[in-house]
Amino acid sequence: MALTLKQQLSSPGGILKFLVKYNTIFIFILLVIFSALISDVFFTAVNLSNLLKQVSGIGIISIGMLIVILTGGIDLSVGSMVALLAVTFAILVNIFVLPLAILMTIVIGFGLGSISGYLVAYQKMAPFVATLALMTIARGMSFIYSKGSPVTFTTVGGKFMSDFANNSTLGIPNIAIVFFIIVICTMVMLRYNVFGRLIIAIGSNEEASRLSGIKVNKYKFLVYAISGALAATAAIIVASRTNLGSPNMGMAWELDAIVAVVIGGASLSGGKGTAINTLMGVLILGLIGNILNLLNVPSYPQQVVKGAIIIFAVLLQRFESK
Repeated sequence: MALTLKQQLSSPGGILKFLVKYNTIFIFILLVIFSALISDVFFTAVNLSNLLKQVSGIGIISIGMLIVILTGGIDLSVGSMVALLAVTFAILVNIFVLPLAILMTIVIGFGLGSISGYLVAYQKMAPFVATLALMTIARGMSFIYSKGSPVTFTTVGGKFMSDFANNSTLGIPNIAIVFFIIVICTMVMLRYNVFGRLIIAIGSNEEASRLSGIKVNKYKFLVYAISGALAATAAIIVASRTNLGSPNMGMAWELDAIVAVVIGGASLSGGKGTAINTLMGVLILGLIGNILNLLNVPSYPQQVVKGAIIIFAVLLQRFESK
């Protein structure tokens, strides 16, 4: 029988276990309070809007990373795919009408993700190796197609996307709304849809899932394809914000996505993680960057902080499992 909240807190070490279990929420609250204390501009509309804009692209690929990690895999290619797909979208939007350019970019992203999915699911290649190879290829192709220079939007469709990405609705940046919609859809899928429950089952015990008749290879293939489609969505958003597609976009975003998912409590071995917690992880990562920027800390030390966060988050997971 499940213990009540009062029983959990009154049990030996109950308060500590409660704090560890909901550490993502508490860390987020503490960071918000700390941010407000160190800077009087933190709660301004401009700063909060910029914060949401900055995390939306990484947030979208983090959701794709979550879906992959739930199966016990990992996708190191998402950052480079954002660069390639941003360049692709910039080229396509200058040639075709906007809806077709968006559709083609997402389809291409789905196809690129499918390559990783095929290598992992059907060729039994280690996810680290397969996605590392695609990461290298995608980054190289982004420089080849762009000839090493940014590709600027020059059409009405491009201007429309730029206006959309840089404006807000009811005070919330449009691209953040897109991110939140993706989070909600993923949350519903993981909790109420058969597909979501099956990928969690595969990550929890792949062999048992296979023996129970689940087509494991099919679902492992699909999660990488979905991750590619979400990378395409993020690429469209990022390119639209800057009115161009650059081969330098998405640098180290795969690390940020992994950090966000791990901060959210997902297990790198698979089978554990939620979309809401990943959202919290993304916001925490964004808050840390925002705090360091407000304190005028250079960008390089921020990488040290991210690495330390991964270690801390994994240690918390081990403590929680005891």
